[in-house]
Amino acid sequence: MLARRLFFSFSFLMTIAAFSNGVIAAGPEPIRLWPDGAPGAKGEEDLDIPLVRIYQPEEANTGTAVVILPGGGYGGLAMDHEGHQIAKWWNRHGVTGLVVTYRHGARYQHPAPLQDAQRAIRYARAHADELKIDPNRVGVMGFSAGGHLASTVSTHFDAGDSNSDDPVAKQGSRPDFAVLCYPVISMKDAPAHRGSRRNLLGENPDPELIDSLSNHLQVTAETPPTFVFHTAEDPVVPVQNALLYYSALMENGVAAELHIYQKGRHGVGLAPNDPVLSSWPQRLLDWMRVNNFLTADKRVSVSGAVEVDGQPLRWGMIAFQSIDREASPSSATLVSGGKFEIPEVDGPVPGSYSVSVVDMGTFARQPSIEDAATVSSGAKQDEVNVVIPEDETASFEFHFDQP
Repeated sequence: MLARRLFFSFSFLMTIAAFSNGVIAAGPEPIRLWPDGAPGAKGEEDLDIPLVRIYQPEEANTGTAVVILPGGGYGGLAMDHEGHQIAKWWNRHGVTGLVVTYRHGARYQHPAPLQDAQRAIRYARAHADELKIDPNRVGVMGFSAGGHLASTVSTHFDAGDSNSDDPVAKQGSRPDFAVLCYPVISMKDAPAHRGSRRNLLGENPDPELIDSLSNHLQVTAETPPTFVFHTAEDPVVPVQNALLYYSALMENGVAAELHIYQKGRHGVGLAPNDPVLSSWPQRLLDWMRVNNFLTADKRVSVSGAVEVDGQPLRWGMIAFQSIDREASPSSATLVSGGKFEIPEVDGPVPGSYSVSVVDMGTFARQPSIEDAATVSSGAKQDEVNVVIPEDETASFEFHFDQP
């Protein structure tokens, strides 16, 4: 039995080796980011030509696009699990993915990777009509060293060159949102990933360059909203990188969300068969919806009143869940003294919604109800439906009778 298991393992490894050696190629045909050659190019070999592969959703298209930067310590590119597979995942949720083959060490150092990543963002905007995307919803996503590059384009950007004859160069390079996955952030000694720093900046970089590319030091109020995912036990890129960047985002008032899992190694990609860690992509989708990055519709402020058995609901929650479009943001807030209010920045967009209300009791020195419970208008109905109008504000009154 042991010999058979070893044989099967060896056969499986041989199959993986065949894939890794390029026997099978996947993904769309690459496009040169600079048809006439990239700035600072040292030749015309594969390593000298930055590319983008464009993955478009086959069914529903939200109009959102994400420029994807695979990791690899600025010495290579993890094009499968941090590139191709990520773009296919986005496609399943109606998002266009643009996977970048950016230049990297030892042949290329800073600023070549930054130039390539910025060019990909500009390219997406310049070709928005062709790609059927919204030029105001172009984000960036990076893994490990690609996460550092994504944080670099998030903190080092420009409005484009309006005088250029190149329609791509005219576009701004600031991403509309950023997703950083177990990212390298700091180039300083303590939390830095030394291999990434060496490949990007060389053996003895200028201290000013180290500071400039320690991106937690470069965050401003103009840095785009950011989602950060890391694991506490990451042995390659210390989790302090994520903490430093998130803290800087908070200090500058940038909308952000941080998820740190206790368990998980470095370089997991989507972590497809990890029972716990594989939940992180769903948290990302939640964040995308909460921030309305998957629609172009204007949000609406919602307020109103809730009564149960003729009395104002003392303390509870009300939630609006879209029933006609998966991409629409959901909204929820507390109900206090029978009143609730959701400001426009957190409100739903126009459309049809189911509304659920939960009674959570009240403030008291002793329990007042057996358990939190969904209130309803009938024994078999715990939700009502409403239509959010295309106005700036909407107001509702809900009256429930407990069954």
